[in-house]
Amino acid sequence: MNLAEALLWIAETFEEPAENIKPDTLRDDIPGWDSLGALTLMAKLDEEFNIILSEDDLANMQAVEDILKTFRTHGYLV
Repeated sequence: MNLAEALLWIAETFEEPAENIKPDTLRDDIPGWDSLGALTLMAKLDEEFNIILSEDDLANMQAVEDILKTFRTHGYLV
């Protein structure tokens, strides 16, 4: 997946317009990235990419870039 595809996936996950999602977008600036959104993110990463996040991993994600780093770490983002 490329950066544009990853950003679109993140936008869809949080039901946010794609133009609002950039690598430097903060968690607090995404209304859908609340506690339910975090659980949705965790579930989708597991189901679609077999990426398992711990609660600490999830709690430490403060920006879109943190999700992108997770994709990079697991080899899904080039």
